[in-house]
Amino acid sequence: MASHHINFTKAALANAPPPAKGGRDYYYDTREQGLAMALTPAGSRTFYLYKRIDGRPERLLLGKFPDLSVENARKAAATEKGKIAAGLNPQNEKRAIRDEMTFGALFTEYLEKYSKVHKRSWAYDEREVNKFLSHWFKRKISAIDKAEVERLHAKIGKENGLYQANRLLERIRSIFNKAIGWGWAGVNPAVGIKKFRETSRDRFLQPDELPRFFEALANEPNETARDFIMLSLLAGARKSNTLAMRWDQISFQAATWRIPVTKNSDPQVVHLSPQAMEILTARKLASHSPWVFPSDRIDGHLADPKKAWLRILKEAGIADLRIHDLRRTLGSWQAATGASGYIIGKSLGHKSQQSTAVYARLNLDPVRDSVNKATDAMFEHMNGRRNDDDTPTKTLRNSASKQ
Repeated sequence: MASHHINFTKAALANAPPPAKGGRDYYYDTREQGLAMALTPAGSRTFYLYKRIDGRPERLLLGKFPDLSVENARKAAATEKGKIAAGLNPQNEKRAIRDEMTFGALFTEYLEKYSKVHKRSWAYDEREVNKFLSHWFKRKISAIDKAEVERLHAKIGKENGLYQANRLLERIRSIFNKAIGWGWAGVNPAVGIKKFRETSRDRFLQPDELPRFFEALANEPNETARDFIMLSLLAGARKSNTLAMRWDQISFQAATWRIPVTKNSDPQVVHLSPQAMEILTARKLASHSPWVFPSDRIDGHLADPKKAWLRILKEAGIADLRIHDLRRTLGSWQAATGASGYIIGKSLGHKSQQSTAVYARLNLDPVRDSVNKATDAMFEHMNGRRNDDDTPTKTLRNSASKQ
């Protein structure tokens, strides 16, 4: 090992002879104190800054020559010495980046320590992040910057829709916020990115669509999916709650369904119309499961009858209708049959600061009347006005039994 003190120039460093095998030579710049170049037998030339920091000698990597020029190596050395003079240790910053967790490790910690503990929708976090952000899993979290998040947000908005892009942006922001809360000293790359403007959805089943919808529903061969879709329309509950409906939540005597926990974190009592009770009674007589809509694949409830839903829409010739729109359909028909906004909010379990006090004073009687009236009005469109001795749900079940 040999040491040389020279004035660094491009020619002098490029022409420096490599040491013998097993050795390493060091060249020190006479102009910028502490700047050195290490030369290996293979001809590799690397700039370092040698400096005592907190009483200890440290070697800070600056870059490779000639990729890093002599002039820029001197500037880099001066910059690092400025940080040291200000009381900072650049070596600690580099160690922190080297030891920093990857995005994949951060997300695993986020999922286990926060999402699964505090969010009922944690499965959506797991699904969406694995779907859209798995290409980040092996990267250090500080390597993900705002510009990249903005590009991803725009890409998802174009390819998967504005709503999907906004929800993913919210998840990224939340994950990095937790990292900061747990001691990471970086900057959240999702902060300051504007979400796409979302238009409130107002789709519901129109009068001319109801006959075709009921006919296609009656022809659906999957009985569990068929009954789930009909209950979604009749009860007006959220899809996740209806999928997870249990028999111990149903009162056949009171014709009510008590949802223990809703999206609003509060329990909700749902009035069940005679048509809804007819479906539930038939299913209860044939049930061997705690779930009203059990899965035929796993020991649990029905996941999401997407295939059945698409078959029904295709046969009915109905476009741009989602299962969640059935919930809006009940509320729309309640409004059409004269129900007030407060009554509709009570039946659908809506919650707002303005109406909470009013909801608390309401009982189920006017809600029951409103739901029954809206349900009857919808079923009158099945095949013209129905006969009094033939209920719509019997018509659906009879039609299905002939398939």
